[in-house]
Formats: sequence, C-alpha cells, structure tokens
Amino acid sequence: MAVDRDAMARELQGLVQGAVRVAEPLARYTTFRIGGPAELMVEPAAEDDLARTLTWAQERGLPVTLLGGGSNVLVPDEGLPGVVVRFGLDGIHWEPPDPQGRRGVVVGAGTVLARLVHEAARRGFRGLEPCAGIPGTVGGALVMNAGTRHGSIGQVVDWVRVVEPGGRVARWSREECGFAYRSSRMQQEAVPVVAARLVLEPGDPRVILEEIRRHTAYRQRTQPLRYPNCGSVFKNPPGDASGRLIEACGLKGLRHGQAQISEQHANFIINLGGARAEDVLALMTTAWRCVRDRFGIALEPEVRLLGSLARRWPPEAPGRDTASGATEPA
Repeated sequence: MAVDRDAMARELQGLVQGAVRVAEPLARYTTFRIGGPAELMVEPAAEDDLARTLTWAQERGLPVTLLGGGSNVLVPDEGLPGVVVRFGLDGIHWEPPDPQGRRGVVVGAGTVLARLVHEAARRGFRGLEPCAGIPGTVGGALVMNAGTRHGSIGQVVDWVRVVEPGGRVARWSREECGFAYRSSRMQQEAVPVVAARLVLEPGDPRVILEEIRRHTAYRQRTQPLRYPNCGSVFKNPPGDASGRLIEACGLKGLRHGQAQISEQHANFIINLGGARAEDVLALMTTAWRCVRDRFGIALEPEVRLLGSLARRWPPEAPGRDTASGATEPA
C-alpha cells in the first residue's frame, strides 16, 4: 500500500505550530550542498513541537533524523526516510553576573554558533574562542562537542536541555552529557538538544576579539572555505592528525566525480559543483583504506553519515568499496 505523505504531513501539522514539508530537498540545508529530499521535514517552533513530533514518529515507527546547521553531515543522494527535524529554536538570554564576575547564558539549540561567539566577546566573556569560525548551530556544536585543540564547547556547559525518548523534556548536567573528543552522549543516543546553559569567565573584550580573529584567520588560511564542504571528514587519531596521514598517502587532490580531497587540507573533501554523496563516500573509502593499510590506523568519521550511508561504514569488506573510478590527484 502506497504511503500518503501529504496526509501524514497534514496530520503532523495539526499537532505542531512549526512548518511541515513533504519531499523537501536537503542539499540547501547542508554546508556540503549535497543530498536528496526528506520524506517529511519539520521545523519546530517550540520545545513542545519537538516533543510532539518525536512521539508522533515513534508511534508510527518512522525514523527521525536531527538536523542543525547541516555543517557536519552527509545526506545520501536518495534522501532520508521518515521525519527530518530541522531546529529553529534560537535565542540568547544573559543572566546577571555571579559574585566572581562569571555570567550564565541560556541559548536555544537553533542559535547560530558564530552569533553567540561574537556576542560573548563583545560583552567581555571568554570561553568560546575555540569555536570561532566553526559553522552551524549551538545545538550541533553541543552534540559533536565542537572546538579545537585549544578547547571545546563542552568545557563551558552547565546543563543541556534535551528531549528524551518518549517525549520527556529533561535537563542533563555537563557530567551527564558525556562530552568527549568530538562526541557526546546526545550524539551516541541520538537525543535532540533544545537549549543549554553555558557559564563564561569575564575578560577584556579587545583581547577576546583578537583571539577570535586569530582563530578565524587560521581557519581561512588552512581550510578550503571557498568550496562547499562538511568540515573535518575524520576525527584525529590519538597523537596524530588525519590530514597528515591522508596527505602522506599522496591523496591530496584526488577526485571522484565532482568531489575532491582538498589540495589545501587533506582532511577536507570539497564539492567542486554538482558532487554526489556517492562521490564523497568513494573518497572517504579510499582515504580510510590507504591510511589503514599504510599506518594500521582505522580513521573514525567526524562527519555524520546519515540514512543508508551509515549502514555502509566502515568499508571493511572488499565488496563495499565505492572508490572505483577515482582519478589521480591533480
């Protein structure tokens, strides 16, 4: 029996205030500019919207995919089944300083991370400088514990408000969030974040803004920001850098279709225009196998492989190699 997606959308729209869309193209919502349509897309207008959406999908056995700013995801070419939830819950609420001058700030998950970083700096509060230049939303940054070798967002978290399975809104302490290198409990359990409270230390706005400029300039100097990309493709293994390992394999500039391992930074794959998810997965597979065979290291993706792509990783079996057809580095 064919599924009446329009009827499903009308049913869900009757439960939530936010927009519900059918067969919504997802490429426009990702920094990679890659991916097919969402069967249903919901943009919650309030926390209750999110809870109702999750409960509705669970009752119908529909998969749910959480999408923030789309900066560290790869959507398959055929799109995503079920419900894609795109966060729009934004807002920044500053609390009065405590006796030590520290200041709490409650932030909606849909808030653009760069907005929060710069607003904190202008107000003279530090702790978010390592997040300077990182695209996406606060929610996405919390889920992946975004940052650099100088620090990560999890270090300034007091608590995170999430929607647990069953639709219950709960508050998790920093310890309960399980922050680790580019990971968190929210990521491991696919639990959506709706808001968080951060605690920032006082500082000189001029010094903080200068540090932000340094972080941003470094990213612009070392990363291929002129092309659509997902950020770092692989996590760094302990004591080494994925970019160095991939470059040592001679893979800088390797192309598959319209996707390319960046000549500027080997841990970035760029969309030269019209790249497909299959092209990116092929390059990831080649890099993963080359590094494994040469160095004995199995790189772990930092980019979230969504939908059918997640079931095809890691590419251990020869029959799963999608890298045939890659051309030599330019």
